[in-house]
Amino acid sequence: MKKFLDTFKHIWAIEELRKRIIYTLMLLVIYRLGSYIILPGIDAEMLEGLRGQTKNNILGLINTFAGGAFARGAIFALGIMPYISASIFMQLVSIAIPSFQRLQKEGEEGRRKINQYTRILTIVFTAVQAYAYLNNIIGTPGNARALLFNYGDIMSKGMFLFTNVILLTAGTMFTMWMGERITDRGLGNGISLIIMVGIIARMPSAIVSEFLFRLTKGGPILFLVELVIWFMVVLLVILLTQGTRKISVNYAKRVIGNRQYGGARQYLPIKILAAGVMPIIFAQALLFLPATIGSFYTETTAPDWLMSLMNPYGFWHNAFLVFLIVVFTYFYTAIIFNPVQMAEDMKRNNGFIPGIKPGKHTANFIDGVISRITLPGAIAISIVAVLPVFAVQANVNQEFSQFFGGTSLLILVGVVLDTLQQIDSYLLMRKYDGLMSGGGRMKGRMTNGYNQVDF
Repeated sequence: MKKFLDTFKHIWAIEELRKRIIYTLMLLVIYRLGSYIILPGIDAEMLEGLRGQTKNNILGLINTFAGGAFARGAIFALGIMPYISASIFMQLVSIAIPSFQRLQKEGEEGRRKINQYTRILTIVFTAVQAYAYLNNIIGTPGNARALLFNYGDIMSKGMFLFTNVILLTAGTMFTMWMGERITDRGLGNGISLIIMVGIIARMPSAIVSEFLFRLTKGGPILFLVELVIWFMVVLLVILLTQGTRKISVNYAKRVIGNRQYGGARQYLPIKILAAGVMPIIFAQALLFLPATIGSFYTETTAPDWLMSLMNPYGFWHNAFLVFLIVVFTYFYTAIIFNPVQMAEDMKRNNGFIPGIKPGKHTANFIDGVISRITLPGAIAISIVAVLPVFAVQANVNQEFSQFFGGTSLLILVGVVLDTLQQIDSYLLMRKYDGLMSGGGRMKGRMTNGYNQVDF
């Protein structure tokens, strides 16, 4: 315990790290405060219809990511998801359209232009989703008392929609700006941290509701069993996130003057889940689109295929989720790893993989290793992503089942580990011990060159 407290003292003693932590916490607090600022013309206490919708379909997951702002009718109700949807679209366009491919190769200037296009597209996506969100509030039975304007007056209704579409769009853009500022001047990935904070905000109420539910059905012993199983699932997610495949790399000896260089044996670490939590976030962002489309069906019933995609406990929703996670895992792994470039860098530094010829053969070998470990990793996190369905079948409360596995848990564990790794790097650079072990290295973290601790 004393060593743990000493580590926190070291963290606070590093001025740059201290400033980054304070800056990050300040922006996250502002985000949480914004999730309680209600849109004009809405009485949040009377939104019974919207709260009912978030209990049994994908809107509940949107509400979890937004930290409850979605069900409250707050200015941050849409959260950061429109920005993520725009990012997905731009990345796919950058692969399919040659002009955008050239922009990506132009370095910082090209990335700046793509980011600008992404922001413009975010405004468009947010405006469409904001209108669908407000239209859903107006048309949902049970929300009549929550609307503080003259529903029969077309001018009043139009002003309500116009004003709140602007406010919701501004809320999402401000959330996006805070995420970018956290990434640049704070600690960790800002967008992921904002999503994580929304998830954590919903966790205490979910645990309490499950405990109260078990007091009436099953007793406290069954609740403790659920917590143990939940803990085991968390350990499995950590194992998947931190797991690596080490490829041995030898470096030939070189004599320059009176000194000898090289001759070392190091490792090229390939993480099982190199893409991290981004495939899950992006897959879930695409699955929010059916909910947006379904919000326009206020007077008629949405088609059966759309309803099946909106049901988070249905077969087609989860089958599509698994498919998207696998696709995005391969997609992001291909972006992160370039086997040809890795082979060229290795050859340039007189490095080689034992038994493999340098150049093309090395690139093919690395590509084969990446392909073999990516598929089981993607399937494993896909199974974890659909665990809430089995939890509900086992009579776990729906609110708590979202944290029993699924997207919420994967994002939560992944973001926490990434943030801890950044803190660990600051400590090691200042000659302090790391956060996670007496050896001073966090498992799964890159150390010197290609060396990495295996799991």
